[in-house]
Amino acid sequence: MVTNEDAMTLPEYARNPFIAKLPSLKTQKAMYKDLLAEPLFDERECEYPPHLRKHCIARLAKCFLPQARQVELADRFSLLLRQGYLGRDPLTHDYLRHLHNGIERIEGKSLEAKVSQPVKNTASSFALLGCPGVGKTLAVNRVLDQYPQTIQHDTPFSLIQIVWLRLEAPALGSLKQLCLDFFQSIDTLIGTDYVKRYAIGTSVEQMLVHMAHLAHLHALGVLVIDEIQHLRGAKVGAEPLMKFLVKLVNTIGVPVVPIGTLGALPILQGSFSQARRSTGLGSLLWDRMEPGLVWNQFIGKLWKYQWTYPRTDLTDELNAAIYDESQGVADLAVKLFMLAQLRLVGISEMRKGMSELLTPALIRTVAKEEFAMVAPMIQALRTNDPQDLKKYDDLRSLSDHIGIVLGRALNGYAAETTAASTPAFPGAAPAASHASIDELLLSSLTSLGVAEDVARQLVGEALAKEPSGDPLMLMGRMTATLAASPPKLKRSKAKHSSTPELPQDDLRRLMRAGKEKGQSAYQTLLEAGVVRPPMLDFAA
Repeated sequence: MVTNEDAMTLPEYARNPFIAKLPSLKTQKAMYKDLLAEPLFDERECEYPPHLRKHCIARLAKCFLPQARQVELADRFSLLLRQGYLGRDPLTHDYLRHLHNGIERIEGKSLEAKVSQPVKNTASSFALLGCPGVGKTLAVNRVLDQYPQTIQHDTPFSLIQIVWLRLEAPALGSLKQLCLDFFQSIDTLIGTDYVKRYAIGTSVEQMLVHMAHLAHLHALGVLVIDEIQHLRGAKVGAEPLMKFLVKLVNTIGVPVVPIGTLGALPILQGSFSQARRSTGLGSLLWDRMEPGLVWNQFIGKLWKYQWTYPRTDLTDELNAAIYDESQGVADLAVKLFMLAQLRLVGISEMRKGMSELLTPALIRTVAKEEFAMVAPMIQALRTNDPQDLKKYDDLRSLSDHIGIVLGRALNGYAAETTAASTPAFPGAAPAASHASIDELLLSSLTSLGVAEDVARQLVGEALAKEPSGDPLMLMGRMTATLAASPPKLKRSKAKHSSTPELPQDDLRRLMRAGKEKGQSAYQTLLEAGVVRPPMLDFAA
């Protein structure tokens, strides 16, 4: 009897080269240890001077404390990957049949082309959906990190096996863009020229055929598609892309894992829900933590990473305050804990001898000032209103904001000025209700004298790069472009008396006021707090 768990495997895995070179099968306890990313911590560091401790606190930004559901994800991924390879064993005819079918599809220039070789398909799929900030992408990346992305095979055949590939859902739901991203990712990974060979002067249908064939040629283990909720705004609809993903699973035999917020649920409840449902690998739905055992275990583990002096014990009041201000979202809780410590250490640096005890009042003050951008989302979580929650699918603006706060703290920016950094234009997002976002952005630019064709190009590029549609993020992208390469402005002869009165919170009103003062678009938005200051400003 084999007693060494690390040496244990299964015969069908051991004789399949695509599986045999993967890491050994692991127990859930071993998976937990591999996923865990604890920040470096030494209690003696609490006695370091403030300017050093701030850098220690910054380690929390990369902290990952896995819970049972992250271990379940790792376990399920292990099963999905290996089971998918069973039907593509290169030492049997299965792999050759798949390649032969791929060539026939290429010759027929369609995925629907009739193929002559029957194949055994063992691929399956599962989706990972959840509330923003619960750690879906981070958890998936931690799981993927446990596997080599490529494996070189020299005997009895020569090929580069691609174990996993992670792409983001194309913002406009474009199948062409998905193929381009696929080819480009492989080219970057293994040094091929598939973009040149298969993407230039080729129809989308032919690109899809080549994409499917390459997935077999390089023995792609799992295709991960992140940010699947982007497809909700696709002009051509999400259905064609989702049908292709289902085809990859059910016909081509490549496992697919879509990841997204709960807003992607309607997309996946359609055709994709039929992708290998019989395998039993149902989708994972991650919600925020509820008050109770799981939350208490999480906050208890997090709480030991304190660089404030003296150390603060975790009380019921502190626990309740952090939960209320983060609403059980792990990302928010970690960032709030980090920012609260940075605030105390920053004040201590300015006022020698001041106590650095964490208090519920401090937690709530930091949350009020630093989480102002996501306050409506947090309130929606508090009330658990489904209609309100639909509005808040993305926390990227929070992550950007935290980056600025962290940069400011690390560069000695006075803690007392934190309140001034809160965006002074919180009404920018609601202003979009008066007109569509692209119309508002276009109007704002043209009111500054930017030629309409240039303005349309700027808006189009910004929307393509920022599919969340957040006006603040979009304006930030455009003003950065304008600052780097200012366009020639048209001189308008329009009289101010003929200009219609605009709402107080309208972006065009803000731009007009800045223009009258002779300010650039960037300076106007910067002073109003709509655009976040560059990181270099804080270091000056």
